[in-house]
Amino acid sequence: MVLKSTSSTNHTVYQISGTNTSRSLPDWVARKRRRDLKHDPEYASRIELIQDFEFSEASNKIKVSADGNYAMATGTYKPQIHVYDFAELSLKFDRHTDAENVDFIILSDDWTKSVHLQNDRSIELHAQGGIHTRTRIPKFGRALAYRYSNCDLYVGASGNEVYRLNLDQGRFMNPLDLGPDITGCNCLDINPAHGLLAFGLENNTVQFWDPRSRTKLLQMQMDNDDEGDSNFGIGGGITALKFNNDGLSLAVGTSAGQTVLYDLRSPNPLLKKEQGYGLPINSLIWIEGTRDDSDGRARVLSADKRIAKIWDAEGGKPYTSFEPSVDINDVAHIPDTGIFFLANEGMPMHTYFIPSLGPAPSWCSFIENVTEELEEAPVSTVYDNYKFVTRKELAALGLGHLLGTNVVRSYMHGYFIDIRLYEQAKLISNPFAYQEHREREIGKKIAKERESRIRTSSKLGVKINKSLAEKLAKAEEKKAKKELREARIKAKAKAATGIEEDDSKGEAKMGDIAQASDTKSSLLDERFRTVFEDPEFEVDENTVEFQQLNPTRSTKTGEAVPRARPDSDEEEFDDDDEDDDVVDY
Repeated sequence: MVLKSTSSTNHTVYQISGTNTSRSLPDWVARKRRRDLKHDPEYASRIELIQDFEFSEASNKIKVSADGNYAMATGTYKPQIHVYDFAELSLKFDRHTDAENVDFIILSDDWTKSVHLQNDRSIELHAQGGIHTRTRIPKFGRALAYRYSNCDLYVGASGNEVYRLNLDQGRFMNPLDLGPDITGCNCLDINPAHGLLAFGLENNTVQFWDPRSRTKLLQMQMDNDDEGDSNFGIGGGITALKFNNDGLSLAVGTSAGQTVLYDLRSPNPLLKKEQGYGLPINSLIWIEGTRDDSDGRARVLSADKRIAKIWDAEGGKPYTSFEPSVDINDVAHIPDTGIFFLANEGMPMHTYFIPSLGPAPSWCSFIENVTEELEEAPVSTVYDNYKFVTRKELAALGLGHLLGTNVVRSYMHGYFIDIRLYEQAKLISNPFAYQEHREREIGKKIAKERESRIRTSSKLGVKINKSLAEKLAKAEEKKAKKELREARIKAKAKAATGIEEDDSKGEAKMGDIAQASDTKSSLLDERFRTVFEDPEFEVDENTVEFQQLNPTRSTKTGEAVPRARPDSDEEEFDDDDEDDDVVDY
């Protein structure tokens, strides 16, 4: 198989690069073992979409340029910047820095101008020839946002201020004071339609500011009914913000793993979506339209460090998801395509392709042909050897402490765990399960041997639910008598009107009805045999539900008390003493 594909829903996700896709070897090893690797099918069938698409240890952030021709990524160790040229499908250059990167923004349409926020409180501006200048802020920064109309760079940091650096004038402007009770700004975003500023704060609030007058317009308190005190403070509260291009929709990610959608015209949330792991949301992306949708409805990608999910903005219906084997740090999407890049804690960065979301870019159009060939082969799913359990079942098995780890995979309203772990946990939680199963099997064999012995005949040969069997037998007997009576009445009616019928035929019909009444019984039906043999189907007559369904029962015998009905069909008839007159009904 060339590409690793998963299909947790009806939409296939192809992992083009990353961990567990293909074996990556250094160039000197490949040259040295050229003869051996010639006969290695796994190495020969590998796909390396972008050459050297990796870091020595881990990658922090990744973004795609506005023209869609370049990708810039930061990682460690040593702290460095990588720029990839899509036209050449390779690394254009790498540039080392003095400190590890926290966040960065590409200022130009291509890669030539960028600004980087480092973890040593420094802000570095890079140009085509290298680092252009460096400055520092008073406190440790957390996020960046750039307003192109007036060249203002906003820096969210710890504390109650958002710093403003004007790149046109080359100096810091007066910071925005968020309030005395604010301890930090985790994320910020600028509305692409009208320039409204949004700041996600540690106290689980979102503040909206007007950049023209530099005044606060509104402070919105998020609903924290499902969040505890541990979700506030450093790294807590609001962790991700993203405006939609329509200028009205806003996606807010919290540290409790919730994604909330808002319309700026209403303070009430439109939709709340649980990520499933309870981990902070680190990336939010609006995806406008897909290849298989003509209406162009919007979808949202929300990602924490374990999984990235794509779902409909209207209703929250899951679309698809991808879950790498390493922690996710950032997600980038090439607009109008189905390509996604993931910065993660592993050495190679991940690349995913979802054909239903959009076509492949022109620089890697060959991916379309590879996926078409792969569609003919059976698609494997990542949950073949897993057992689906709910949160309640997980707690009953004593595995509740594994939530948020690699062992438990969140999916829909429950979780997937390895089938081997499930069997072991079930055995530990109920150590007598095998013994009980063995006793049941022995009991079945003993009962089978008892059936072969000579015993006295009984009215009903059932083991359990005897009252139900008697009730069904009486109903069958009553039905047979009714059919017999109707047949005799019809025969007498024909005789009275002068229509003669052969006696032998009439007696044969009577015999057929009597025989059918004996054989048509639920007790003799193979489909219902287990109801009267298997103890698991035994009806407990002491439960409240049974007593509510059968309220009138005799206290002596425990049988249902028949109600008197003026129905002539329920009367008992004696065949020998029956009157020969025709009854009108």
